Formats: sequence, structure tokens, C-alpha cells
Amino acid sequence: METKLSLLSRLATQMQSSCADWTGVRVIAIATLAVGGSLLGIRHFGGLESRELALYDQMVRWHHHGDPDPRFLVVGVTEADLRNQQQWPFSDATIAQLLKQLQAHQPTAIGLDVYRDIPVPPGHSALVEQLQKPNVITIRNVDPILGTPAPPASPPDQVGFNMLPIDRDNVVRRNLLISESPQGETLFSFSLRLAILYLGQQGITPQVAEEYAAEGYLQLGEAVFLPLQPDSGGYQTLDKKGYQILLRYRNSQQLAREISLTEALAGEFEPEWVKDKIVLIGSRAPSLEDRFLTPYSPTLSGDAKMPGVIAHGQLLSQLLDAATGQRPLFWFWPAHYEIAWLLVWTLLGGIVGWQLRHPIALFSGMGLGLLVLGGVGYGIFTASGWVPLAAPGLGFLITAGVVVTYQSYDDYRRQKIVMRLLGQNTSPEIAEALWRGRDHLLKAGRLPGVKLTATMLFLDIKGFSTVSEKMTPEQLLDWLNEILGEITTEVLSREGIVNKFTGDGVMAVFGVPLSRLHKEEVQRDAENAVVCALAISDRLEQINQRCLQQGLPTLQMRIGIFTGPVVVGSLGGKDRLEYGVLGDSVNTAARLESCEKHRQPVDCRILIAKETLMYLSERFLVESWGLIALKGKEHLVDVYRLLTKQDNVDNS
Repeated sequence: METKLSLLSRLATQMQSSCADWTGVRVIAIATLAVGGSLLGIRHFGGLESRELALYDQMVRWHHHGDPDPRFLVVGVTEADLRNQQQWPFSDATIAQLLKQLQAHQPTAIGLDVYRDIPVPPGHSALVEQLQKPNVITIRNVDPILGTPAPPASPPDQVGFNMLPIDRDNVVRRNLLISESPQGETLFSFSLRLAILYLGQQGITPQVAEEYAAEGYLQLGEAVFLPLQPDSGGYQTLDKKGYQILLRYRNSQQLAREISLTEALAGEFEPEWVKDKIVLIGSRAPSLEDRFLTPYSPTLSGDAKMPGVIAHGQLLSQLLDAATGQRPLFWFWPAHYEIAWLLVWTLLGGIVGWQLRHPIALFSGMGLGLLVLGGVGYGIFTASGWVPLAAPGLGFLITAGVVVTYQSYDDYRRQKIVMRLLGQNTSPEIAEALWRGRDHLLKAGRLPGVKLTATMLFLDIKGFSTVSEKMTPEQLLDWLNEILGEITTEVLSREGIVNKFTGDGVMAVFGVPLSRLHKEEVQRDAENAVVCALAISDRLEQINQRCLQQGLPTLQMRIGIFTGPVVVGSLGGKDRLEYGVLGDSVNTAARLESCEKHRQPVDCRILIAKETLMYLSERFLVESWGLIALKGKEHLVDVYRLLTKQDNVDNS
């Protein structure tokens, strides 16, 4: 038999049509634009710059650029050298002796990363002679008033500033090639001076790139040095003063062969280490505090800072490699490419959040998406490109989260609507079953049949016709609804559902919509059904008292109860869909209610079959009516009348 849920067919049709609309596209589009726009705004004001730089540093650490540079020799001033000399700064004689010792082996260039603006006797004249050699480059500050000026003995074109641009987190990631002093003087960096000197021996001279003649961009060999912009790569608030490029480190360990100052003064090195090489002289001693944080610092033990002379060597190595075609310079996408990149990943996050509903699938999809994003970003990085990763990664995750949150809210909202609408026509249990099976309902338009064991209760009001003759239709409907409401309360309070109202009758089912897996559960359903019938019998006494007060005839009821297998599911077509309970057990319960109508020993006659009695405990008293041939049944049914319970059990 089937329940009269005419609303369900309309609801299924509406929900099916909603699956074919563009809700998903609209939700994903709105989430993408909202999240993407917000991230673009945050990114514009530098809110994600620190995260982008952290990811950049990680890629720098992953990517091994090369072995030690064979074009260099580093003469480092160590703590042992300071103890040996017992003086800082070293005397002019010591520096002059060092330069003379190196010059004897014909280096291409010598870079002295030590301030020598003030004479330190003795030996000043000897130092002046060495500083005027054409292959010696010295250092100065950009601002000679607030900082250290150039050595007076050095020719102007043999002096470069040694300032390193430092990011807000104190990490060196950039190379400042050209700057301007407060006095308006154009200055070349220490590393650029050395690079021009070294490359000049190979016929490579600095020039203005033809395709950027208007901008005056520098070209060395085939490399065009495009200056950093405020929004290059992961930067957004970069101070682009001067002529800056992104520093590409050669490696994290040993930039080049190194010897100490003491070894250099004593000539304890091979001549080929110096001949035709660039010799860099500078501090390696931590006590001199000429040290800088780099992208490698977080993973290095001990003093994780890089000595200034090595940092300048990294800058110089990059310039030489770029000019000779060994390592290309970094490139960056224009702003509109980066916006599209961010929106694409934000969109993908929305798609993942919409399509993957299972938590495992969702988290796996999100993890895989981030791995793909990181892999693509690192692949571009190995090809000398730097594209934002933090912004698209956050866009991917946040949009997926927004869409999932929307779906959860929408599911909750739909469930509340469906449960409210269905609850007006059926029990909360059936409504809940329909909601849990909504995927089948939406795709196939119906719930699949489920076989289970349940207990059916059929009730009919005897004498209803006599009562109805004394009332108007409106009064009759109100009176009947009041009685059926009391019956429904008893059914629902005992885990049953009212599956159908048959005018002056009721069909209730105990044990649906959830399948009973254990005998104890079936037994509980059977006992709930008979307890419910006894409670209705008690209610009937109260109803008859009201009938007498209203001058109406008293009522009698017949109840039939049967336990057996049934199939539950959706019945009907696309225009009418109902939740049905089918099976011979349903018919048997109905026949029990209507059999032997002339035998009505009490106002509420309750008949059960042996199939129900076998699940009841001994506390219930029954009267055997023997084997009875029920209408439409080939086999006799062993029938019993339920009397009462042996003990006073709470019916609630």
C-alpha cells in the first residue's frame, strides 16, 4: 500500500530541475570573483609579499645552480688573521703587501671589499701605488657624507659602491647595479665594476639595449638587464630606486676557492689560482659583522649569515654568467598575466570544492591541486621565471572552502525546507529517509526499494457512519482530525510512522524506514506496535466520554497487527510520487483488522497473528481465536486477541 504524498512528486520535479540549472556555475563564479578580487586587493598593498618571498626562498634552496665558480679566488679575513695581525683595520703596508703578492701572478681583476678611505700607517705610499693599478676595484658608500667615501688614491672608474639592497625581513635577494648619490653622481656597484673589467678582457663591453633604447637599459653580451618593478614576481611594494635586478645565487655553500689572508701574504697558494682570475678580498670573520641573511639561512646551522665578500661574489657571478649566456636572468609576467594566473587557480579551487563532496576526496583534491600549483611554479622557476604562488594557493584553498561552506549551508537550507514540506504530509522518519536518499531521488526521480521486516498496524473506527450523520462536513472533519491526531501521537511516541490515513482509518508501520538488522530490533518494533494499540484502547475510553458529553454515539475500533517482510520505496511516476510500503504482510495486517467483524467483545478489539506473537514477551496476555481464513488468503492464519499486559508498563 502507498502513502498519499502528492507534494513529493512536485518536490522531486523541482529538485530535479534545480540540478540542471546553472547554480554551480554561478556559485563558483561569484566565489572566484569575490575571493580573487579580495586577494588582488590584499596583494596590491603587500599583504602577501612575505609569503611569496618565503616560497621564493624555498625554491632557491631546492634549485642547485652550479658548482664553485672557477673564475674567482676569495681571500677571506678570518678570526685567525685578526689575531695574527693584532690590528683592525690592517695597516696600509699589510694591504699593499697583499695586493703586490697577488699582482705578481697576473689576476684579471682584484676587488678589495675593505674600506681604505683613511691612511693607516705605515706603508700608505705603497698602498696608493697598488690602488692605482688599473685592475684594482675598491669600495665606497652611496652617500659619502653619511657613509664611507672612496679611497682618495683610487681612480673614480675603479670604485664601486658596496651597498646591498635588503628586504624587510633582512634577507638579500636583489642586486643593485647602478645608483645615484645624494650629490647627483651616477655610481656603479662594486660587482658591476668588476664584471665590466673582467668581461672587457673578453671583448664584452656595456651598452644600451637597442630594443630598450628609450629606457636606457643595460646590456652585457646577450643579456639585457631589465630592472625590477614594484610588482615583479612576488613583490608588490618594492622600492625600485636605482637599477635593481633579482639576485640569482650560484649555490649555498662554497662560491669559489678560498684562502686566508695569512696564506695569501705567505704565498701559500698555486699561481694558477690567481692568473686570469678575479680575486675578491674581504671579511669572513663574524666579529667584523659584515654578514647578511640569504634565502639559504633558515636551513644552515651555526652562523647562517653569508659574509659580505661572498655576497658580492654571488652578484658578480650572476653578472658574468648572464653576459656569457651560462645562466639567464630572471623574468616575470606582466600584471595582467599574474591576475589571470590568480583567477585561474581560484576558479579551480571553486570547481574542486563543488565537485568533490566526500571529505577524503575533497582534501585529496585540494592537496593534489596545491602540489600541481607548486610543481608548475617550481618548473617555471627552474626556467628562470618567478610567478606568484602564495596568492593563487590561498585563492585555491579559500575558494574551495567558500564553495564547500555554501554547499553545506545550501544542503542545510534545502533539508529544512524539504523536511518542513514533507513533514506536513508524512512522518518525520519518512521525510528523513527521503532526504537521506535525495541523490537517488534527484537522479532517478524515485527512491529504490528496500526489503526489511516491519510490523504493520491497521485501525478502523466502527460506527463512524452513524456519527457522521449527526454532523456537518466541517464539524465532522474537525472531529475526525482530533481523533486521528490523538492516534498519531501514540504512534509517533513509540517510534512508529503513520503511513496512511484511510478516511476513518489509519495505517501505521513500525520498523521503517531504517532496515532492521537484528532480531532484537524486530522484537522492539512488534512490542511498540502492541503497546501503541493498548494505548489507543485507553484513548478510546476518553474519546467515548467526550462523545457522551456531546450527545454523540460512542465509538468502537478494530485494530489488526502483523509482523513480516515488506518492501519500502517510491511508487508512481514523474507526475505523482509516493512513499509506499508493499507486501503480503501489509495485506495480512489489513485483513486481521476487518476479519470476524461480528466479534467485538470490547470497544477496542486488537487482533494479532502468531507471526507477531512470537516476538512478544510473556508480559502480554492474549486469547487464541484459532486458525481463521482471512479474505484473499489461501492459508489459514493463527489469530490471537490482545487482552492486556501482565504488569503495569509505562506506555510512553
